[in-house]
Amino acid sequence: MAQKTSNTTEWQEPDKGQNAGIGSWNRPNSPYDNFMESEGVPIYRGIGVQRVQELPFKPWKRLGGKGTFVQLYGTEGLWGCYVVEIPGADGLNAERHMYEEIYLVVEGRGTTEVWVDGSARKHQFEWQTGSLFSIPMNAWHRVVNARSTPAVLLAATTAPNMVNLVRNSDFIFNCPYVFKDRYNDGEDFFKPNVEVVPDPLRGLAMSKTNLIPDVFNSELQLDNRRSPGYRRMEPRMTENVFYQFIGEHENGRYSKAHAHASAAVLVCIKGKGYTYTWPVKYGLTPWKDGHADKIIRQDYDHVGMVSAAPMSGDWYHAHFGVSKEPMRLLGWYGPNNHRAQQPGRPGEKAIDEGAIDVRDGGTAIPYDLEDPYLRAEYEDALKKEGVASRMTDELYRRT
Repeated sequence: MAQKTSNTTEWQEPDKGQNAGIGSWNRPNSPYDNFMESEGVPIYRGIGVQRVQELPFKPWKRLGGKGTFVQLYGTEGLWGCYVVEIPGADGLNAERHMYEEIYLVVEGRGTTEVWVDGSARKHQFEWQTGSLFSIPMNAWHRVVNARSTPAVLLAATTAPNMVNLVRNSDFIFNCPYVFKDRYNDGEDFFKPNVEVVPDPLRGLAMSKTNLIPDVFNSELQLDNRRSPGYRRMEPRMTENVFYQFIGEHENGRYSKAHAHASAAVLVCIKGKGYTYTWPVKYGLTPWKDGHADKIIRQDYDHVGMVSAAPMSGDWYHAHFGVSKEPMRLLGWYGPNNHRAQQPGRPGEKAIDEGAIDVRDGGTAIPYDLEDPYLRAEYEDALKKEGVASRMTDELYRRT
């Protein structure tokens, strides 16, 4: 048995029959938690957000504008997120930092300047509602709102990884090092690239581009892994290790439930819907088996968010679009969190578990093995929205 209390200033030897130290404690702040608190803006924590535009914003002295941090369950220490509102005809403060940063423009139109010390020129590019762009590691940048009304941007970063590792804000924000492998002065550096190539590991559709003008409506390639007609593409930006993808389900269809580790957050960038998620220990049919109270549901509208596998462990999750238009999701995982990127022994066998059915050794639940509740409720939800179901009986028969 461990001791019940701990003297923090003097070593306390355990009594006979007891273990040294204490057996449980309240988890302390991480360095990144302390950093967020020091910034003076709200910190939203939860499994998801229905609309990031409706989060409370407060003035942000260091960054400029107003904002809030978003730390969804399961992403703690794995990657960071925040929302910033830029006043009309104004801009954020110029800054550089030793972490990766990706911006999704939720609302507005403007420009961004990017440069490094000693560079021959400044890059300047325009953005609008729906634009997705990346700031190269440690490059100076300034984001400017061109309209008279506020602009809202959602950012994903690797700040927690760096802040928790080096624990020195001066290094994070004032290091002069230039990453020449991530930045160059070429005129086409922020020119959108529409060329699609197979990613070198899994052969999925990928595009190396540092700017997508309208990710809400950009072209995606047929993938079929999550649902019939599912389309998908991975943007690889500024040589980041931050993993992301864009996926779209046809209206009237939903994804197979599947499981993977925590870190994955989905941002709804077209349509609306909801996600169900539950721990893998409750099996393939949790409603049928009496575990309905262990299942979490998150609804989201345009630019809502959900942590697909929260609480630091493998969770099943399925995503349901209920609007008349397709449901398009931006998947953000952070650095080295996707199974395809996780470390292991060189040469050992790895599989794309979430895309392989459970009967074949993966974690995806085929429609014929899923809990009947999912289809029944989905059909009812579509009727309420006046949307026709495209989930035909054939999909629920084993082939």
